[in-house]
Amino acid sequence: MADEKRSRTWLWVLIGGGTFFLFVLAVFTLVYLALHAGQQSSSSGFGGFGDKIGVVDLDGVIMDPAVVVGQLKKFAEDDSIKAIIIHVNSPGGGVAASEEIYREVKRIRDEKKKRITASIQTVGASGAYYVSSATNKIYADKGSIVGSIGVIAQWVNYGDLLHWAHLKDVTMKAGEFKDTGSPTRDMTPAEQQYMQSLIDNMHTQFIQAVADGRNSDGRKVKAEDIRAIANGKVWTGEQALDMKLIDQVGDFQTAVEDTAKSVGISGEPTLVRPDRDRKTVLDLLFGDVSEWIPTREKLMEQHVGFYYLWQ
Repeated sequence: MADEKRSRTWLWVLIGGGTFFLFVLAVFTLVYLALHAGQQSSSSGFGGFGDKIGVVDLDGVIMDPAVVVGQLKKFAEDDSIKAIIIHVNSPGGGVAASEEIYREVKRIRDEKKKRITASIQTVGASGAYYVSSATNKIYADKGSIVGSIGVIAQWVNYGDLLHWAHLKDVTMKAGEFKDTGSPTRDMTPAEQQYMQSLIDNMHTQFIQAVADGRNSDGRKVKAEDIRAIANGKVWTGEQALDMKLIDQVGDFQTAVEDTAKSVGISGEPTLVRPDRDRKTVLDLLFGDVSEWIPTREKLMEQHVGFYYLWQ
């Protein structure tokens, strides 16, 4: 009898505990959905009329352009959005990814004729500056990091470690340069020349893109002017202004006010940001776990590639 009572007691404890857990989970979910709906209605709605400025965040290492390009396209097609500000805080990233965002920014500026500006926060370097150069106007704080017009490709060579461990890399190939950049051996002089030619070509593309982007809105910028400072260095916002890499020293609020004025918005404009991704139940219970999940950005050092990236 005692064992039966004990088992029944534990059964009710489990049932009660499970019910309480489900109740707490339901409350958390309802509160989150209510808050999320409020955020959407106040700052993320599209359509309609009004004095709205779209804000797109270019944040972190640029690897996948799809999200940012999609956000830019949405704002570009929305007639209620009078202008777009790209809020930049990025050291750059992949060559092709940066180029795709740059092309969309330039399309909005030149084809859609919608004003688009960049406000550089802490850092707007390399690929992030590449993107910013296509806007109508670039703002940066005095202490912002700007520039780094250059290309980098790097990886870890663990050939000596394999030798120490008495392991051999086996590679079969068709084509002399097929395994150029293999982490198991040193490059041959011919491979070094080949890799450098790729990097030099990308560097020239970067320089020309910046010159094309900056050569607008009354600015006269030549590729030779950019090449003279395209040595991979970064500068402060204050220095970048003197070098004509940015147009005005100012924070994000300055960029908002100036952009609003330039498109005829009087008073405080409504800032519209893209919808945030919905969080999972795990995020609700344990907080944001994204920093613990390996991403392509975090694994980038394991991937051989070419980058417009400041390090």
